[in-house]
Amino acid sequence: MREKISDALKTSMKSGDKARLSTLRMINAAIQDRDIANRGAGKPAADDDEILQILSKMVKQRQESAKAFEDGNRPELAAAENAEIAIISDFLPRQMDETEAKAAIGEAIRSTGASGVRDMGKVMAELKAKYTGQMDFGRASGWVKEQLG
Repeated sequence: MREKISDALKTSMKSGDKARLSTLRMINAAIQDRDIANRGAGKPAADDDEILQILSKMVKQRQESAKAFEDGNRPELAAAENAEIAIISDFLPRQMDETEAKAAIGEAIRSTGASGVRDMGKVMAELKAKYTGQMDFGRASGWVKEQLG
């Protein structure tokens, strides 16, 4: 994952794509921040799963910002956030649609033996372990509650 981001950064430098270059540098900085935090906690450098979590969080932050800018009648700032989302999303696995996500939730419920809402934490933990970067966990939690209902 790091190599893929690094290669994209070099390509952006060579092509002069300033917007993409800026976003890729921001991604690298976030990964380095996680590496430093991990080092301080005696953990190894961020692995691919952690990098996916970082990228997912960055997308979610930008989606929230874009919505706030749209609500505040600032379309040019919302467009900039959406452009960053597109660049970051290039490094994330394909997002599951609702049908796929609900099927994965059903499988997680079966594999964890969850029988009620009190088991929701186990189901969410399994989903996060298997589908980081592929599923919107905010929406998934509602579907888990619905299925455990």
